[in-house]
Order: sequence, then C-alpha cells, then structure tokens
Amino acid sequence: MGEYLIELSGISKTFPGVKALDNVSFDLNPGEVHVLVGENGAGKSTLMKVISGIYQRDTGDYKVKGCPVGKLTPKKAQENGIAIIHQELNMCSHLSVAENIYLGREKSKLGYIFQEELNRKSTYYLKRIGLDIDPNTMIGNLSVAKQQMVEIAKALSTNAEILIMDEPTSSLTSREINDLFKIIKDLRAEGKGIIYISHRLEEFYEIADRVTVMRDGQYITSKHFADTSIEEIISLMVGREIKDKYPRAPMNRGGKIMEVKNLCSGDLVRNINFDLYEGEIIGFAGLIGAGRTEMVRTLFGVDKKDDGEIIIRGKQVNIHSPKSAIQAGIACAPEDRKKEGLCVKLSIRENVSLANLDLISNKLGIINMKKEHELTQNAINRLKVKVSSQMQDAKDLSGGNQQKIVVGKWLARNARVVIFDEPTRGIDVAAKVEIYNLMNELKQNGIGVIFVSSEMPEVLGMSDRVIVMCDGRITKDMPANEATQDIVLKYATQFEVKKDEVGVSAS
Repeated sequence: MGEYLIELSGISKTFPGVKALDNVSFDLNPGEVHVLVGENGAGKSTLMKVISGIYQRDTGDYKVKGCPVGKLTPKKAQENGIAIIHQELNMCSHLSVAENIYLGREKSKLGYIFQEELNRKSTYYLKRIGLDIDPNTMIGNLSVAKQQMVEIAKALSTNAEILIMDEPTSSLTSREINDLFKIIKDLRAEGKGIIYISHRLEEFYEIADRVTVMRDGQYITSKHFADTSIEEIISLMVGREIKDKYPRAPMNRGGKIMEVKNLCSGDLVRNINFDLYEGEIIGFAGLIGAGRTEMVRTLFGVDKKDDGEIIIRGKQVNIHSPKSAIQAGIACAPEDRKKEGLCVKLSIRENVSLANLDLISNKLGIINMKKEHELTQNAINRLKVKVSSQMQDAKDLSGGNQQKIVVGKWLARNARVVIFDEPTRGIDVAAKVEIYNLMNELKQNGIGVIFVSSEMPEVLGMSDRVIVMCDGRITKDMPANEATQDIVLKYATQFEVKKDEVGVSAS
C-alpha cells in the first residue's frame, strides 16, 4: 500500500508507578481494518488515547499521512481526521441525540443554534447506520445499545478518515452487530482506516485485515489475519497457550438454596419460576430486552417486586433493597460496573471496604486498618488484579481490572447465592478464564451461582443449567448438556403473541 494514514514508532507513556506503553509501534493503511488485541492492562486503550490526543506521549514519533505530529489535543486530532468511539460511553444524558452528535460543532449565529439543520444532519447519519430515532430524543432515555450506535453516528459526522472503535459491540444485539459490520465494510471501501479493539475474537473473521498484538505495554507482533488463527492470537496475547476457554468444573449439586416463585416486576419480569442448588451454575440466556437484567435487579432488591416469592433455604425472605438481599445471603456484581458496581473516584481499598465495613470495623464503627489491608490484598491476589497499589483510584484501572474489583469485594461475604450480570463484558480472554475459575471456586464451595451473559458460547460453556428468557418470561429451562445455540436461539425468539398482533380473518 501507499502512505500510512497514521504511523507510530517508539511510543512510550508512563503513569505514576506504571509504564503503560513501552516502545510501541503501530500503523494503519487506508481502506484497512486493523485489529488491536491484548489482555486488559496491555496498553491498548492508552495507545488509542495517545493517537486521539487525550494523552500526551512521553517519547516516540507520530505521523499522520506522512506529516510529523507534535503535541496533540482531542480537537487537533479531530482536525487531523481522527475520531474515537470509547468503550465507556461519553454522552450528555440531559441533551438530545442531535445535540450530542454535534456537541461543540453546532452551527450558530449570535448564540442562536440552528436546531432544524442540526436535526436534519443528525438524521442523515442516524439513518446511515440504520437507527430510526427522533434526533430530539433525550440521549438518557435510550438504551445503552442505542447510545452506542449514536456514538458511531457522531464519529461518522466528523468525516473522519481514521476511526478508532474500542469494544463497539459490547452492548449491541446480533442484528445491530451485523449492521455495524456492514458500516465498517462500507467505510473500508471508501478508503477509511479503522482501528478495531474487541475481546470477541470471533468477530475478526468478518472484518479484520490485519491484527497487532500487545502485551504488558509492549508491541509483540503484527500479522495479516488470513495468515494466523484465533488460537495463535490468544497464545500471543497471554504469552502461553490457553487450552480450555470454558473450564467448567464437575460438581454434584447439593441441596436447594433458592426458590423463585411467580416473580413479577414491571413489564419485563413476568411470572419467573426457577430453583437454584448448592454447587450449581445457572446461565441465563436471551436477547437484549428479554428481561434478564431486570430479573437480576429484582432479585437483588434494586427494583421493586410487584408479586411473587423468594425463598432462601426454605425460608421466605422479604427483599426490598440491596441491603436486605445481602442480609439474606445474596451478592451481586451488576452489569454497569462504573455506575452501579464501583465508586470510581475512590481507591481500590476503599471500594473493597465499602462492601465489608461490618467485617473490618469494631462496634464503634472504627475500621481495623490491618483487616482492611488483608481483605483488599486477598481480593487482589485471588483475581490477579493488575494494580500499582491498593490506593490506586478505581477509575485508573482497565475495564477488566475494574470488573475484577467489583467481583472481588464480595469474596469475604458469607453469601450463599452470587449473581453475575454480564461478568466478562469488555475483558480479555485470560481475564475471562480467571472469572470462570472464580465461578468454579464458588461452585465448589457449595455456593449457587446465577449469571447473565449475552455471549452464547459462554453460557453454554460454563453453565450446569441454561434458562432462556424472552419478552420478560422464561421460555426454556434445560440441562446444559441438552442446550445448543440453535435451541437457545429458538426459545430466545419465542415472543408472546399479543392480541393486537393476531390477524382477523374476513367473515
């Protein structure tokens, strides 16, 4: 190919106590989808923030279309044709879709914004990605998946030649993912360069031209995707071969821990019935909007229960808040780790302590610093969290390490039921295996595990029993050895026929 769209060499970046990038090289051709892979903490997101001007590099050369780039800001990066779609959404929830798409780029005169033109232009880019929504809609009223699609529309609206997509499919349905891949292929045909980061390695078969592997802040290698394999990529990422991606541990289930009877909450939790046993992992499958997360929120007392019973060890419990759920022996790692699972402005130690104050404080509420340190270090060691110290802010951790802290803070609880909602979203293959091993450890200690996942191979690979939901209802409950992707998909699309959907025959 000709001149690179971007070319980096010798890029280094250091934060206090951590060398995030160490002599990294990377380049991107026009009309190319260049996939960047590595474990959490490998330096992928840091490199992308250097490319997009969010971070300043310490050393190294950076060229855009052959021209050297000095100090770069996000605005200058945009002027150079670079747009980034972050893994964690950066939307202003109180503004409309159109206002978010053109934030800081609105056409105005004497302080007056030309709203009609703003809406018209936004509608064009929304339709381009197949999103049929009113541009006046408040962004905060949209689902996470639709907000993600709006982020993509925003990037396209800048007419960028270089698009960075960091985990763009983590919140999308299969149909939306297919729509995104079509957009990516169209952009590639137009000569755009796309840097694509994802832990869903199977996606690469659809779009990848080239793959670069990073590990521990360093460049490992670049290969044409057609000349490598997923197994080789995984081995290069972690520095070793991972033989079993889904290490399901054998275990004879014990007595019944939990019974859920006719649980109802709102429109998406309708007459839910299931049992959970000691040493059992139940995987809940279904499409986005099936009601799985809403069910989890109801079980944990976040959402109000309208009807039904929750029975723990033969005794009915009144769960009306997360506190009452914890007292009943239920722990939960929520789907949105930053919003609901962590206090990102607090340290790792403080996050772990918050869930365990009763275990590390005396009757006067004074924290035993030694117990607090040991509790936190135990969580860090067991989950192999990559940190500079216990006092590192949670916001400075990679997505996967943040997820580990969300899970780790529950390790000291005497919970009998542990719920994971999308526990591996946005984390790498090796980190996923560590989460799976944690689930196995809980299982082997006689704890009942419930987990919700949008990754069907994960549900099939780690569950002892698979429960499928659709339209707020359980449509199938079966042993994992009877479940296949086809069967799960069949019951995941078994929508209830509403009266107004039934045709009326002519008399």
